Amino acid sequence: MMWKQLRQSMLLVHTWTGVVTASVLLVVFWMGSLSVFDREIDRWMMPDTRIAAEPGAVNMARQIMPAVAALAQGAPMAEWSVFLQGPRMPVARLNLVMEDGEERSRQVDPRSATLLAPAGSYGATSFFFPMHYRLQLSFAGIGYWIVGLAGMAMLAALVAGVIVHVRIFRDLFVFRPHKVFQRSALDLHNLCGVAALPFHFLIVLSGLVILFSIYFPAGMHALYPNDRQGFLNDALALYQRPPSPDKTVVAQALLDPMLARARQAWGDGEPSYVRVVHPGNRHSYVEVSRATADRVSLDEQTIYFDGVTGAVLKYVPLKPAAAVQRYLSGMHFALFEHRLLRWLYFAAGLAGCVMLATGLLLWSRKRAARHAREGRRGAVLVMVLTCFGTTGLVLATVAMLAANRLLPPALSHKAELEVSVFMLAWLGSGAWSGAVLLWRRRPAVPWAQQCWAIAGLALAAPLLNWLGTGDWPWRSLATGQTAVAGVDAALWLLALLAAWTAQRLGRGGLA
Repeated sequence: MMWKQLRQSMLLVHTWTGVVTASVLLVVFWMGSLSVFDREIDRWMMPDTRIAAEPGAVNMARQIMPAVAALAQGAPMAEWSVFLQGPRMPVARLNLVMEDGEERSRQVDPRSATLLAPAGSYGATSFFFPMHYRLQLSFAGIGYWIVGLAGMAMLAALVAGVIVHVRIFRDLFVFRPHKVFQRSALDLHNLCGVAALPFHFLIVLSGLVILFSIYFPAGMHALYPNDRQGFLNDALALYQRPPSPDKTVVAQALLDPMLARARQAWGDGEPSYVRVVHPGNRHSYVEVSRATADRVSLDEQTIYFDGVTGAVLKYVPLKPAAAVQRYLSGMHFALFEHRLLRWLYFAAGLAGCVMLATGLLLWSRKRAARHAREGRRGAVLVMVLTCFGTTGLVLATVAMLAANRLLPPALSHKAELEVSVFMLAWLGSGAWSGAVLLWRRRPAVPWAQQCWAIAGLALAAPLLNWLGTGDWPWRSLATGQTAVAGVDAALWLLALLAAWTAQRLGRGGLA
């Protein structure tokens, strides 16, 4: 009896935590899944980056410093930094902060140390990835809090779901696609939830751990009251110092010997990030961080050098608690170079999307039927929100990719226009759903129509890429641009899945 009551209580927890947070979690899981291959999507969205990788170790003097000088144009800098080229991104990304506060950023072709034309797109790294963890809501950190609260709710829903599903291992092997839609959707919900349960639990937990200083600041405040920088310097082994009041410009030490010393300290690990603070000042210093492609942990083992003498200023291993936090962060971000594991991350993330979408679909259909019997019309809003968070999100994504290839590269504010297309398509999906509901006056949302729109856009995007750049998938493979060919193939697969889903939804009476 007590077990039955517990299951009923957990069913309420599982249902309502899922319903309330599912729309937010769908954005988080969808954008997180895309971010697993963010560099590859960047190559597709930024054709100028489709270059051959430069073999050998990075040479700062030859590959980076001429580009720094070209971008600075002789103006004094407060600091500059560069994300170095690697296996997944053959171009370097250079960022300058001038003394007057102006920020300049360009990509660099390391083969010739020349600045590439402005990207004209935020790409996946600057749009999909931030959308994943803060929903592009930066005011007062509200995006972090919305995502964090949704993550905590999902942990509760996962635990409650395990208690509710007493036949959890049986659910792992049951999927009946030819049954009635309600039955097959429930099977798919259970299958995706159970098969990827360890991943979902770990990915949500690690996401909360990454931003622990925002969600759980009490420990930091107790040890370092009113001193956040002191906490970062001590716990995460960071370093900083102010510029010297002496404004005499001094010569800077060569960077390549610093990188060579860092490689020796890391056991031949490769650098991925270099930052020069107060260049030309007596108190300038250089930050060199290690690439994480060869291991799980995000411990970058940063070494700080004096910018004038080249001497090591600080190189301290992380403390145990920080090392655990960095390891969990690495498990979440998946920046390591392991193709099979990255594909498993991608598949498990999509499984989370399917689990959330089918859960919303089942709940909204049940609630719509109940409202129909009771003569209410409150189900309209529920169904519109469900459509907005499922097919509408995917539709907005492929619309943005199609706009990326359709808009002229030299168009002013092209990146902002791509984001506008995403937002308009996303909002338009909800408006279209509401209009259809009010017109038909029955509890059905046009998932099928939106799936057909997804299929059309996903089919068109690779064709637009071919017309605009000449990179047909076969040519991309022949020239070594597997990332571009992979995105084209993924879009065509999405078109097939969307068309199949539209037919299935139509047969299920959800058109």
